[in-house]
Amino acid sequence: MRKLFLLLQIFLFGIVFLPIGTAEAAEDKKAAIIIDDFGGGVGGVREFLEGDIPITAAVMPFTEKSKEHAVWAHKNGFEVMVHLPMEPKRGKRSWLGPKPITADLSSKEVKKRVREAIESVPHALGLNNHMGSLAVENEAIVRAIVEVVKEKKMYIVDSGTSPKSKFPQIAKELGVPIIRRDVFLDDISSAVHVKKQMLELADIVDKEGTGVAIGHVGVTGKVCSQGILQASAEYKKRNIRFVPVSELLSEEIQREYFHMH
Repeated sequence: MRKLFLLLQIFLFGIVFLPIGTAEAAEDKKAAIIIDDFGGGVGGVREFLEGDIPITAAVMPFTEKSKEHAVWAHKNGFEVMVHLPMEPKRGKRSWLGPKPITADLSSKEVKKRVREAIESVPHALGLNNHMGSLAVENEAIVRAIVEVVKEKKMYIVDSGTSPKSKFPQIAKELGVPIIRRDVFLDDISSAVHVKKQMLELADIVDKEGTGVAIGHVGVTGKVCSQGILQASAEYKKRNIRFVPVSELLSEEIQREYFHMH
């Protein structure tokens, strides 16, 4: 009789606890914050790389500090990606730094530059575009980039600098994991604005389950860091976790690409 009672208890507890676990899994809300311009920008670098929020550090290739910032980020447990300079419709070419991806390059030269960019940023798991409103609309250029990303088993984040970007279509065609940016944090340089954008991101995550924001080090770096920190209590309240970008990919991709889990 006692044995029967124990079995009944286990059976009942199983029924009580199972749905709770399932509800928790369904409520796993994740926000990824990408911070661009490491390797170039100075403002906010220490705040982010010595901070507690698990940002993903997007590092400009071919700069004096590319390797230093990538290694620093990795050492402190932050995910690293390549912040690939691509030609915009407006703006100075000098803003792109050395060896940018411009619309006049052959596919062969694009591939060569992308491979070199990846080599110059140690520990990179993914790639996003720096500027690029012109180049991302060029199918041949984007295809060459995505082919290299596929060969290196990396992911792409489309920074969303043009609504006509070819990244989503070509990444899907070639089976490369891609995520699109939802919110820019520091298009206006004030901590109040950054916090407001962070709350907009939280609303997206509440609705969609995941969301991606992009901020910057450099001129806006310190206010960007402050605004993110000021919003973090709200994220805690809403049960939204800050995660590196790779955690937004499917578990299958994480296992295959990065040997996670």
